[in-house]
Amino acid sequence: MMNEKARTKKTKIVATLGPASSDREVLKQMILEGVNVCRLNFSHGDHETKVKLIKTIRDINAELGTNVAILADLQGPKLRIGNMEEDQVLETGSTITISTDDFVGTKDKISINYMQFPSDVKPGEKVLLDDGKLVLTILSSDGEKEVKAEVTHGGVLSSKKGFNLPHTNISLPCLTEKDLVDLQFALEQEVDWIGLSFVRSGRDIIELKHLIKKSGKSTRIIAKIEKPEALDDIDNIVKETDGLMVARGDLGVETPMENVPLIQKMIVRKALRCAKPVIIATQMMESMITNISPTRAEVNDVANAVLDGADAVMLSGETSVGNHPIEVIKSMTLIVKQCETESQIYYRETLPERNQNRFITDSICFNATRLAKRVEAKAIITMTHSGYTAYKISSQRPNSHIVVFTGNRRIMSQLSLVWGVSCYFYDKMVSTDHTIADIKYLMRKKGILQEGDMVINIASMPIEEKGQSNMIKLSYV
Repeated sequence: MMNEKARTKKTKIVATLGPASSDREVLKQMILEGVNVCRLNFSHGDHETKVKLIKTIRDINAELGTNVAILADLQGPKLRIGNMEEDQVLETGSTITISTDDFVGTKDKISINYMQFPSDVKPGEKVLLDDGKLVLTILSSDGEKEVKAEVTHGGVLSSKKGFNLPHTNISLPCLTEKDLVDLQFALEQEVDWIGLSFVRSGRDIIELKHLIKKSGKSTRIIAKIEKPEALDDIDNIVKETDGLMVARGDLGVETPMENVPLIQKMIVRKALRCAKPVIIATQMMESMITNISPTRAEVNDVANAVLDGADAVMLSGETSVGNHPIEVIKSMTLIVKQCETESQIYYRETLPERNQNRFITDSICFNATRLAKRVEAKAIITMTHSGYTAYKISSQRPNSHIVVFTGNRRIMSQLSLVWGVSCYFYDKMVSTDHTIADIKYLMRKKGILQEGDMVINIASMPIEEKGQSNMIKLSYV
């Protein structure tokens, strides 16, 4: 049986799977302790391993009656240096050659996997190596193969480290050849969400949407915000995408680190206003990769993400390669639950926009949430086929259960990423009154509602048309 604290928390937990969490019993325990979404990182591992993980997640869902979602996170155009000789130290003040040829690098010359680098960079621009631990300044480029740079901050450099170009307009496509292969695989596996790395503009999302539609799938997209260009086009990205991730690792290297907290808050605000789920990611409980408990700064970091209004908080190395994957979920669930006792996270009203095609549904959702606050309703219960009302009610952050009934199995696990939402399968469409009575009975049976509780039902009339929500009903159980 799922831990009661885990079951009733509203902020969702995303856990990255890897060697530490691929054992069925370990993963089952993580889900029981509060995991809502499993992230498959396509930067590591092969498709065969991913197939086994996907099967394990779905087997556990079937056994526990859960709807844990699967997020396939594409690698994107990750820039890396090539192999290096052992113990190479780049001396501050020295000059180094960066080449697109493939060879084993030294302190004087390194190779990179980015063929357009010599034509894209300009003198004076910075190159950050190994998450910004080493810094180079471009001196000159031959425009074809080789670039000369000065080491402005040196250090040890080992094989395959990433490099960032915070001031360079990169001409690489958003989806690499590897990404396209991984995307096709993920779509065939019917994953719920696709994470698009290094998003630069709303056009990147449109391109991915087109590929998903061409495959005949309805998989939703998470735009990972980790580049300065994304911040310049953030409104278009929020408009086009289905969800967002504040990927603070690369974001903190590509933009000044002191800007990251305010960027995080800004993205959460915009996501809430547009009813798009938002994940806060990277280094949330990093010390728990090796330690049995988090640092107090990490506890504060998770807490602040919850208080900001994030839909989900994410774990990376902590659950993929860490020593304590179950303990880290327990700790995160405790922090989340405690923060959810704070009233400031609830009732974030966004007035419906007039003259747009969802105005009636948006008005119903807005007023349902406002009414729930006034009467202290135990639950807001909605029928949905597309999931739209679930996203909209969730974004208003009511302090009531958001219970979704749907005959569309495809959206049940997708909605596991969305704040406060729990989802159940229901496909009987006799009449609105019959459906509402039946659902109340089922909720009592599951122990979510008790006699005397006040509930709000949202529905579409006539119910069999599965149209936009146009009705609110307030009643006692």
